Amino acid sequence: MTLWSFWSCFLLACIQLYPFHLKLGARAEITFPRLANRFYPLEVTSPKARVIRKSAEIQVSLKVSDRNEVFNRSETEGTAAARSTYEQGVKNETLIRNDTAVNYFNLKIPNKKCDNISIGVTEASKRTFSIREKRKRSVGVSYNENLDRSITGEAQSSVESVQGASNFRSEYRRTGEESRGSNARQSEPHLDTSTFALSGDSAHNQAMVHWSGQNSSVILILTKLYDFNLGAVTESSLWRSTDYGSTYTKLNDKVGSRTVLSYLYVCPTNKQKILMLSDPEVESAVLISSDEGASFAKYPINFNVLSLLFHPAQENWILAYSHDYKLYSSMNFGKEWQLVHENVMPGRFYWAVMGLDRESDVVHIETRIAKGRAQYVKCRAQRCTEGNRQYLFPGHVDTNSLVVQDEYVFTQVTKSGRASYFVSYMRESFRQMKLPKYCLPKDMHIISTDEKQVFAAVQEWNQNNTYSLYISDSPGVYFILSLENLRTSRGPAGNLLVDFYKVEGINGMYLANKIVDNLIKTFITYNKGQTWALLPAPTTDVSGNNLHCILPFCSLHLHLEMSENPYTSGPITSKKSVPGIIVATGNIGTELSSTNLGMFITSDAGNSWRQIFDEEYNIWFLDNGGALLAVLHATTPIRQIWISLDEGKKWDRHSFSLVPLYVDGVLMEPESDNHIITFFGHFSHRSEWQLIKIDYKGLFSRRCMDGDYQTWYLHNKGELCVMGEKQIYMKRRPGNRCMLAQDYSRIYSSEPCLCTAYDFECDYGWERQADGKCSPAFWFNPNGVAKSCSSSQSFLNSTGYRKVLSNNCKERGRNVYSPKRVACHPRAPQGLHLSTSHGELSATIGSNVTFMIHLDNGESPSTSIQLDFGDGIKITYSNLSRTENGIKHIYRTTGIYRVMASAENSLGSDSSTLFLHITSPVDRVYLSVPIVAVREKAANLTAVVWPSHTRTLTFFWWFENSSEPIITLEGSISHMFLREGKNKVTVQVASGGTVLEDSKVITVKEFFRSLLLSFSPALDEHNPDIPEWREDIGRVVRTALSQQVSGVSENQLMVSLYPGLPTTAELFILPDEQMSSEHKKRSEEALDTILDIYVTALNKGLVQFELKANIRIVVYMTQQTLAPLVDSNAIHSGSAMLMLISVVFVGIAAFFIYKFKRKIPWIHVETEDRHEKDPEVISTVGQNDAMSKVKLSEFPSQKELMEKELEGRSRDSIRH
Repeated sequence: MTLWSFWSCFLLACIQLYPFHLKLGARAEITFPRLANRFYPLEVTSPKARVIRKSAEIQVSLKVSDRNEVFNRSETEGTAAARSTYEQGVKNETLIRNDTAVNYFNLKIPNKKCDNISIGVTEASKRTFSIREKRKRSVGVSYNENLDRSITGEAQSSVESVQGASNFRSEYRRTGEESRGSNARQSEPHLDTSTFALSGDSAHNQAMVHWSGQNSSVILILTKLYDFNLGAVTESSLWRSTDYGSTYTKLNDKVGSRTVLSYLYVCPTNKQKILMLSDPEVESAVLISSDEGASFAKYPINFNVLSLLFHPAQENWILAYSHDYKLYSSMNFGKEWQLVHENVMPGRFYWAVMGLDRESDVVHIETRIAKGRAQYVKCRAQRCTEGNRQYLFPGHVDTNSLVVQDEYVFTQVTKSGRASYFVSYMRESFRQMKLPKYCLPKDMHIISTDEKQVFAAVQEWNQNNTYSLYISDSPGVYFILSLENLRTSRGPAGNLLVDFYKVEGINGMYLANKIVDNLIKTFITYNKGQTWALLPAPTTDVSGNNLHCILPFCSLHLHLEMSENPYTSGPITSKKSVPGIIVATGNIGTELSSTNLGMFITSDAGNSWRQIFDEEYNIWFLDNGGALLAVLHATTPIRQIWISLDEGKKWDRHSFSLVPLYVDGVLMEPESDNHIITFFGHFSHRSEWQLIKIDYKGLFSRRCMDGDYQTWYLHNKGELCVMGEKQIYMKRRPGNRCMLAQDYSRIYSSEPCLCTAYDFECDYGWERQADGKCSPAFWFNPNGVAKSCSSSQSFLNSTGYRKVLSNNCKERGRNVYSPKRVACHPRAPQGLHLSTSHGELSATIGSNVTFMIHLDNGESPSTSIQLDFGDGIKITYSNLSRTENGIKHIYRTTGIYRVMASAENSLGSDSSTLFLHITSPVDRVYLSVPIVAVREKAANLTAVVWPSHTRTLTFFWWFENSSEPIITLEGSISHMFLREGKNKVTVQVASGGTVLEDSKVITVKEFFRSLLLSFSPALDEHNPDIPEWREDIGRVVRTALSQQVSGVSENQLMVSLYPGLPTTAELFILPDEQMSSEHKKRSEEALDTILDIYVTALNKGLVQFELKANIRIVVYMTQQTLAPLVDSNAIHSGSAMLMLISVVFVGIAAFFIYKFKRKIPWIHVETEDRHEKDPEVISTVGQNDAMSKVKLSEFPSQKELMEKELEGRSRDSIRH
């Protein structure tokens, strides 16, 4: 007695100290479904967690129950416990489409070196781990999923010990006797079990389990010690079983005793091929096996693998995504890798879809080119050079928006804050997705693309926390509303979570949670969203007590979240092989709740429901769907499971372990005939990994024969025609203990029905009214353009209805819902619209611009279309239908083009116009200004851009401390400076989203003198013709002039070198700042004296400077060649003799002009006579006050600029 009391207290203390099992349920994230064979690291926090380490990335939201419920179990299950609320973190590496999934679980074990234990499993079956439609699929504006399927949370649990008794509750077994487990006679239902412990790996806190599948007996387990402080795997062990898990062999010697393994992957098309990654902190390598892990070969790699994507058909083809955003491909199962593309967005890469893409090695990629902007690239995996890439979507797309799924390619473009969504069907040209005109979507997520139809969750302009369900036609273009106000939420990482579930095995059957008057209610549809109805509640509870739940005031509500953990079934499950059976967690009442939850089942496709448990269980289908397995969501160890062979009417309890097990997960091989289940977990917190193999073949006595089946009619509240046909299914008779054949036919017969209103939904532009009929929306014109109509033909006109896709009803001779053939009536074209394919009014030079033409009213075939591109090219089409795919045109020069479309037939015409801006990127801008200007005299400022543009740029001119700029569309401006001193001028040139600028400082004086300078030819040989060089040489020349000619302060000199060759400059002599303004005349005389001194010194070659060792440059005064305002390609000057002759020639010309200036009307030269003319600006621009601004389109050539500059400088430099 004393000993018994001691162990009772010890057990009670252990239970109180370590609250373990976590209730796990992950809501399905709406991303793009069935990403073929993509693997991502999974880490799931295990049921025994007390403290959960937070992860940096959160992807999947877990449903959390806030109840604390005390329950009793039988004596064989030990003490009962109260279950509490906590969250569990998951980081999932799961193959989403073809057959294989790799997963990890973290399990916190107190007092261990690294107390997070994780278990991962790779499962061979598609139906175990494939999320398919249930996964969230996304084309969204912001790609929050990041495709790592990471989840974090803080798990906290508390256990209240309750004294149990051996009073097995009859409600769990309403009929039949409890099974005797493994001790039963072989003729009675029994389980055969065996347990294996992974000895020596008790310190390892992560594990990955892989079952090859396809009736293979091989199971691989990779256990790891992950140090959370170091953030790396420090130890690993590889185990292999060849007898379905009865025994395991350690393979560390085969992979290398020092090799640390981090991940395990399995080829989905050949389960014998295994690929493992070594930890990159130790070495970067892949280990490859072609015999299910019997042997391995190691191959080094030079990048770190973040995720893998296997080809859906070719077993040796793999795509690998690295941490540095690079995508690699291998065609020999990882032995060699080749770079495909850099800067690829995470998760936005896809293999070719067989039957749609011409080449099977095609890769679809989204590449980032700028912040928020990406491109859709298509290329071959091993030939993805720039010349071999295809850009199928014209223009840029939003980042994280590319989805390639089945027959569809989706992408998104945001302009002016409004997103537009585009779809390509069967790899044809992209078309904009059309929702009702005033839906004005703020956000859109693709839910499903099954059966050649798109389901999308759309957040309309007036919705905040809810979305609406829209369904499309086959091409995915025209969408109609199916269900408003779906229950949605955001996951911890911002990912969208939508309560929407597709029932497996029944065509057109879906479940959804909708918010009605702030209450969450579950609805069901049998016709693909055409009509929705509440779920009827069971008539009795699990104890057999009557329930008085009357529709529509009370109904059954289900949790529709999908578990991201493949080792738990999640709150709801159905199976294609057992149509009509749905098992789910839910409650009865006015709304969905997280309290008072139970398990409910339907065997007739949702027409009636039964409660099977008043607690939450994980439930799986066994024996190809013929049996049900239930495992309690327990925070305490368990040793029994529940199995039903009659669709949940009777449940038998079986022991699977002599010692209670903390269950971390359940692994099975579906769609096989081996009837094996593997439970994995721990007997205690310090024990080693325990793997319990369960063979449940003993539940059956024989294989099923024809007489063991019965028929079942699919119906909707008694209506036998569902989705346009009467379907009869076969199912096993309740109570028969026979095994189902894997390939037996579930559908017994199918017969089409005559079409009714139930088989049709409202067409695009039509809305269902209160009487059930479809009427055109106020914004829709049902008598619009008939593109298939001609003057001598009829056309099919919509009656406002369209047949539900996949509906197989048979239409009568005169169906009121089908499109009607209507005779064509000639009409004049009205409502002609012209736009570009993406609504943009600008394009870059040389790009393909696609123009779209739409006609609201008129006859398509009899209406001719003419399109004038505005650049002298016109094109004419004989009818509108030939322009459906758009009209492409390339512009070769920049400018603003008036594009005009006209439609004309015998009854009239219409036209539409748009103005298209063709631009090219601005490489650089140069501000050409005089460095010295005269106060209160206009100075011409010019901005020169490369390459040249025509009326497509915007210029912003900033002067000194001005608060607002002067904005012009031309690159030149005249400005008058009113203040003497230094004035800064800045010009900004805007071209699209690019802005470039240049600044100059102008010294403003009331008067000054200037000379034109030239240099020794050797200077031209060292002239790189860049602004920095010109500034440095100007400073050197100014210093030389100041030092080599005495009496002149350097502050009075300014030297400006001009662009181009030969190298020329201008010397400006400024008045002495120390001299007062009252002595202006004397100051001018002083400037003239200085000017004469410099003329003499320059003519004698007295001014020199040293450019480099043994290279001296002589500065001359010249009026031969002046620097142009733009770069010149002129050759270097010839010889000094030629320069001397030119100087003499220019001098004679200057004297002639000065002598006869009054007789030449176009020459204006300043004289000393104050009454003749005020001093003018002497600068690099003209001197005429009345001169108009030069338009950039009329900007003269470099040669013309040089000639005009020479004329101006020749006139004025003498006077200054």
